[in-house]
Amino acid sequence: MATAAHDVTPAEASAHPLAESIVVRFAGDSGDGMQLTGGQFTLSTALAGNDLATFPDFPAEIRAPQGTLFGVSAFQINFGSTAIETAGDAPDVLVAMNPAALKTNVQSLKIGGLIIADEGEFGDRNLAKAKYDANPLTDGSLAKWQLMAFNISQLTLEAVKPFGLGNKEALRCKNMWTLGLALWMFDRDRAPIVDWLTKKFAKAPTLAEANIAALNAGHAYGETAEISGGGLGDKRLQQHHIAVAPAEEGLWRTVTGADSISLGLVAGAQLANVKMFFGGYPITPASAILHSLSRLKEFGVTTFQAEDEIAAIASAIGASYAGQLGVTSSSGPGIALKGEAMGLAIMTELPLVIVNSQRGGPSTGLPTKTEQSDLYQAVYGRNGDAPMPVIAARSAADCFDCAIEAVRIATQYMTPVMLLTDGYIANAAEPWKVPDVADYEPFPVQFLDHVPEGGFQPYARDAKLARPWAIPGTPGLLHRIGGIEKQQGTGNIEYGPENHQAMTDIRKAKVDNIAIPDQQVELGETSGTLAIVGWGSTFGPIHQAVRRARQRGLDVSHIHIRHIWPMPKNMAVLLRGFAHILVPEMNTGQLKTVLRDQFLVDAKPLNKVSGQPFQIAEIEAAIDAALAGHPGGEVAVNSDQLPSIEAVTP
Repeated sequence: MATAAHDVTPAEASAHPLAESIVVRFAGDSGDGMQLTGGQFTLSTALAGNDLATFPDFPAEIRAPQGTLFGVSAFQINFGSTAIETAGDAPDVLVAMNPAALKTNVQSLKIGGLIIADEGEFGDRNLAKAKYDANPLTDGSLAKWQLMAFNISQLTLEAVKPFGLGNKEALRCKNMWTLGLALWMFDRDRAPIVDWLTKKFAKAPTLAEANIAALNAGHAYGETAEISGGGLGDKRLQQHHIAVAPAEEGLWRTVTGADSISLGLVAGAQLANVKMFFGGYPITPASAILHSLSRLKEFGVTTFQAEDEIAAIASAIGASYAGQLGVTSSSGPGIALKGEAMGLAIMTELPLVIVNSQRGGPSTGLPTKTEQSDLYQAVYGRNGDAPMPVIAARSAADCFDCAIEAVRIATQYMTPVMLLTDGYIANAAEPWKVPDVADYEPFPVQFLDHVPEGGFQPYARDAKLARPWAIPGTPGLLHRIGGIEKQQGTGNIEYGPENHQAMTDIRKAKVDNIAIPDQQVELGETSGTLAIVGWGSTFGPIHQAVRRARQRGLDVSHIHIRHIWPMPKNMAVLLRGFAHILVPEMNTGQLKTVLRDQFLVDAKPLNKVSGQPFQIAEIEAAIDAALAGHPGGEVAVNSDQLPSIEAVTP
């Protein structure tokens, strides 16, 4: 392995093979710029040609008291020369900018992993805020890890001294010093970061120069200080080079889930040949979709920030009635507020896309943490029998295709559609191959623009049971709109029992018969001993865990569901081909219950409700436990002692 000290001999190379991937976590106070640092390190990693996945993890408080445990912000990135599908389990390297960052993150670090700490922040006051009785940098409590502690704060002050900044302003540059050191450690080019700083501080060139100086100083420290030449295995910093990951030819970019959904919604509207109206209200972690779409006006997108969640969805329904594609987005609490209006969209049978970026609940819950606990809400969470298609994206890149699919179903079947993501997907970034638009089949909307022979029937049905989309003001197409039950065909108000039964059955049949692809097996056989069935952001850890298990000769397959409601027509036959079914979810077993209800299969839950994504090791351990045999038992994760797995009698 090439280091900063000497060239590697063939014997050394064979004794120490190149790492395929490395997990790094930057952690500090919420004012230390860890998200910005991680984002720019992600940019440099993508430009270096590595595959990657990120996990931003930050507090809900806008600005928690400095140095406190609940004010810690972290950014984890897993990058490598092979396919990377998760942000990684235990980090190899932890960069801790203060005692609180160290305390909240160190237990997740691999045994023998490297800690880089800013000893300048480990004074008595900060130690007390982090509830340390003694300085962990000197008391031996970190002995099972490798420790590199140096005064990043002081080194930053010295680097930016020529620019005349005040002490507070100068210390804001220390994240760039840290980034410079990380760029040196992993053989990254500084030029893109310098360009970014120059543009970011174009109106304050002194700040640009100071931050660039800090970046260069951190890089130079790694190059010149007497800490190089070794590696993570001998308690010295080492320059690691991760080979370029193999990738298909084409245009690639990094994308977050929020960006990907926004682009997919625009692409879907273009394929449907309709303009798009987005009615939104700010809420974490869904707000980024409003921000992204507001920058895409040239594609016929109108964005509207409403006064509340109800107004946001109501405005989107109004836009759909007027002949545009209405879209709204929120997270769990806002989706609850939108519930009545969703029923209105179902009753009026208008196209609408509702994006739910799930977060920890209930109520305000965990605004910045991830969860999958809104599946019941998505499938069942409206008054009356109110069926609605539900789609779940598996990753940031997958959001693009899922958004197009949501638009297709909404416009072709005249129905609202819910698209589920979560906080992990919304904020995480990964490489995305920009697709060729020519590969997507258009599904242009056919507005009714004339009075049909025999007269206009606003609730007449086509072969898909969809009613016509008639734009208000079209001569001869005047019709009622509203939430009261419709008479078959005419759409007039009708309370009759036979009519309500018939309309309820029609709305259900329309959703049940939506054309969706058959369910595929992502990895493994179409029948066997054990199927791991997942949905949403659990895809990465499940896929890696199943791959590892199969490499060990275990009979396990991975099934991942995109169409949650209605489910693919072949799902019953597919599930019954396995002796055991295990369903990992970041909730208390919601998909498991749906599978049991719909297909009468004995699905078992693997549940985690900690606000954190699954680790690969947790699912691997659950696979081993399930195949070892726990008749009649359920497998549960103890999130306090990962990856402990225990059998729980139902």
